[in-house]
Amino acid sequence: AMATAGPRSFSAAEVRARCAQGACLVSCHRRLYDLSNFVRLHPGGEQLLRRRAGTDVSAALDGPPHRHSANARRWLEQYYVGEIEPGDEQVPPRSRTGTGTPSETADEKEVDAAAQTPEQTDLCYKTVDVEKDLVDWQKPLLWQVGYLGEKYDEWVHQPVDRPIRLFHSDFLEFLSKTAWYVVFMVWTPVVLYLSWVSYTSLAQGNTRLFSSFTTEYSIPVHKYYFPFIFLLGMILWSLLEYLIHRFVFHMKPPASNYYLITLHFLLHGQHHKSPFDSSRLVFPPVPASLVIGFFYGVLRLLLPEVLGLSVFVGGLCGYVIYDMMHYYLHYGSPKKGTYLYGLKAYHVKHHFEHQKSGFGISTRFWDYPFRTLIPEETFKKED
Repeated sequence: AMATAGPRSFSAAEVRARCAQGACLVSCHRRLYDLSNFVRLHPGGEQLLRRRAGTDVSAALDGPPHRHSANARRWLEQYYVGEIEPGDEQVPPRSRTGTGTPSETADEKEVDAAAQTPEQTDLCYKTVDVEKDLVDWQKPLLWQVGYLGEKYDEWVHQPVDRPIRLFHSDFLEFLSKTAWYVVFMVWTPVVLYLSWVSYTSLAQGNTRLFSSFTTEYSIPVHKYYFPFIFLLGMILWSLLEYLIHRFVFHMKPPASNYYLITLHFLLHGQHHKSPFDSSRLVFPPVPASLVIGFFYGVLRLLLPEVLGLSVFVGGLCGYVIYDMMHYYLHYGSPKKGTYLYGLKAYHVKHHFEHQKSGFGISTRFWDYPFRTLIPEETFKKED
């Protein structure tokens, strides 16, 4: 049997060279990580990580401003590329002045070597350890996860940065993946058309509330009420978004029930296992149309025809905004201090540390009355 090679060693000069070429290498003690493919996704913002390129981040992991979770540290290990050579542990940040020094000039050979060997920074997680991962990543996961039993809940909440294949069938696999803009393209015309239908129907002046119970005391619904009814639909969606996320997507399936575990993984577990899989961050239109059709039917039963449609179209608009925001919270880089910056940090905490709280996605509002708000981090001041 051939002996496996140990981790590759990097000199401080080589790390500086790679950072100068645009890579984002950071170290934690002597372990070196290549975060080049992660910087855009970093909840604290790309620039924060870029500023730390070429430095030791072991102190930053403990905070302030943020104490990184066990999952975040496990996530970091996916980008491990090697060790800093002994004596070079404290790698200085790359120079921004452009003034060369004799030592940098002497390291030109190492700079060239670094430029010519990018394959040596391949991420270590590409080698699958089936016993460690509990599943075979070379095969569709949907039919494997049910066998994890009691280990499923812990396994599914330990996120990884790798794509997931769910189905054996290429056609079903295709249907399970959706680009973010497809949701906008499919449902926005529906929202616009149904809004026009609702408004013009209300304009006819025939819609009255409570008309099925009494004609004498029924309330006329004027066309100018449409924006408020539409807004009510959006508010109801935000509540529905919270309830579905908390009680359906985050149900804990019984360890002995293969089918419920499989269903949970299909609905939401796969998103928690691979939170940055860009093809599975929004709801595919085919299954979405079935769910949307169900809620439309419920509203038609509960409310007069046009009134139910008006509430429905507001809710549908809320859903489209939610799906777009959810994608942006994973893949966008909002400016620090903005509303979306806070939401992104909040949602990533839900993924990495607080899976039993923080169920609001497009808004934190419903986390307050339901007491599931993720607590703010506090750091004791050192004397």
